[in-house]
Amino acid sequence: MPGSLVAPPPQRILLTGATGYVGGRLLPLLEQEGCRVRCLVRRPEVLTSRVAASTEVIAGDVLERATLDTALRGIDVAYYLVHSMGATGSFEEADRKAARNFGEAARAAGVGRIIYLGGLGISEESLSPHLRSRQEVGEILRESGVPVLEFRASIVIGSGSLSYEMIRSLVERLPVMITPKWVNVPAQPIAIDDLLAYLIEALRLPESACRIYEIGGADRMSYAEIMRVYGKLRGRRVRMLPVPVLTPYLSSLWLGLITPLYARIGRKLLDSIVHSTVVRDDTALRVFSVRPMGVEDAVRRALGREDREIAATRWSDALSAAGEQPSWGGVEFGPRLVDSRTVSVTVSPEAAFRPIQAIGGETGWYAWDWLWHVRGFLDLLVGGVGMRRGRPSPTTLRVGDAIDFWRVEAVEPNRLLRLAAEMKLPGRAWLEFEVTGDASGSTIRQTASFDPVGPLGRAYWYALYPVHQLVFGGMLRAIARAATRTP
Repeated sequence: MPGSLVAPPPQRILLTGATGYVGGRLLPLLEQEGCRVRCLVRRPEVLTSRVAASTEVIAGDVLERATLDTALRGIDVAYYLVHSMGATGSFEEADRKAARNFGEAARAAGVGRIIYLGGLGISEESLSPHLRSRQEVGEILRESGVPVLEFRASIVIGSGSLSYEMIRSLVERLPVMITPKWVNVPAQPIAIDDLLAYLIEALRLPESACRIYEIGGADRMSYAEIMRVYGKLRGRRVRMLPVPVLTPYLSSLWLGLITPLYARIGRKLLDSIVHSTVVRDDTALRVFSVRPMGVEDAVRRALGREDREIAATRWSDALSAAGEQPSWGGVEFGPRLVDSRTVSVTVSPEAAFRPIQAIGGETGWYAWDWLWHVRGFLDLLVGGVGMRRGRPSPTTLRVGDAIDFWRVEAVEPNRLLRLAAEMKLPGRAWLEFEVTGDASGSTIRQTASFDPVGPLGRAYWYALYPVHQLVFGGMLRAIARAATRTP
């Protein structure tokens, strides 16, 4: 039987990673528990419209020590659900700095405990940099002196999770898969619902229970076996062609073309997949009441949610998934370069805005789609996000949503959509659509803006000028046609 649980009164919770996959799903559960939640995010505007009235959203960054004192003041329990896998440069050093900052600030604020989600892996073995960093973060947090309850998990199976999206895309898109050795390495996948149950139940444990817990699902399976389970449930035959040598770099480029997984994240993930990630210590089954489901049930549940609704969160929507965005503070930009054009349509603003709101993802970009994908592939080669992220919903948008290699910066129903570029650029860029008019007709203004950095930035813009004429002109005309066809 699991250890006795004591249900405490509602606590003051600090949640980091609330814009990420796990944190985004944990947030509403904490709100339902009656906890007073404070979310620490770098861009509060992304989250404020998505939380309950009782939830506080505060600006801060675990890499900026000075921003943490206010965030942690009065906090009983802090969830540490951030990592730097999406960062460029040394993500290990970024993880160390973030963990030290957070631990020091938590101790100074008198935080009762930290709940941390790390990764499985045998520490005695030569782990990948990613797995090694996840375990090192737990050690650094413990060194702060604040009690730490650390979960170590393997693959997370759920609609929108990184591993699940990779498996789904491979099985759905490829009649035959070229499979390197890593697809046969054993893992112990855990369903997102079971992982969230562990994270919630950790609130009710006494301080003496703070330790490392290895958690996993009921089955030990390799990626190859998980793909076969997915194929069986979808009625698709999975054909695999083993190859003796396929480096993580080549594998990541291949995955970036086929799946939403792009090269920079792919290399770090594949480096981790080559290591066995199974539970060796089953203490969690004795302490917690959670009884994890098997892989088939986890996949079936993920498929069911895809059929009923859009995934509540996706790994690719996390702000960190776009990688470390350039810090433009102190950068001297050249004069802003603008491509602005308008078209008039004999429909209401609501009808004119409808195709704009559906842009990207499966809908595409209305004209010269293959050129957009070429640009996405070039971005992929230099470690950018590429075009495989799609969008979370085919019909609705919220501030912070990812759309291919853009992110929604502002959206006003039937009037405005502004996208900020997250591809690799020698400057910063936006694409904006604005609709004005009345029931008898509307004007759509489409504006591409670019702040170039130095001569390279200006050369980039002018070199692409002929392409812009084709792409932006064709896109606006196609949007106008789609608006007039909308019932």
